[in-house]
Amino acid sequence: QLQRVESGGGLVQPGGSLRLSCSASGFTLDYYNRGWFRPAPGNERVGVSCISVSGGLTNYADSVKGRFTISRDKVRNTVYLQMNSLKPEDTAVYYCAAQSGYWSGSYLLTHVEEYDYWGQGTQVTVSS
Repeated sequence: QLQRVESGGGLVQPGGSLRLSCSASGFTLDYYNRGWFRPAPGNERVGVSCISVSGGLTNYADSVKGRFTISRDKVRNTVYLQMNSLKPEDTAVYYCAAQSGYWSGSYLLTHVEEYDYWGQGTQVTVSS
């Protein structure tokens, strides 16, 4: 049975950094595109970042470009989200997800329904 575990969330001051991790056990996600999402004010999940199977292609929401970096480690079956220069508006529960299919950075960032597997979420709070 696939189990996905997210970690790395917590409380950080504005301008600080966190690195989120999402590992999977019981199933390899080597051939899945991966993504990170967080809820919008209306509670619908919106894409933060996504990364292709190879790890060579990435895409980011405009609100996080230049501050967040997504990466993956296939040996560890893990995807990461390095978050720098954090702002209070980044406060949210962050969810990782996996999608089997063709890569399209803009499409995968805006179509949450395309993802097959989801983690349980990790809370990030940015506050002084």
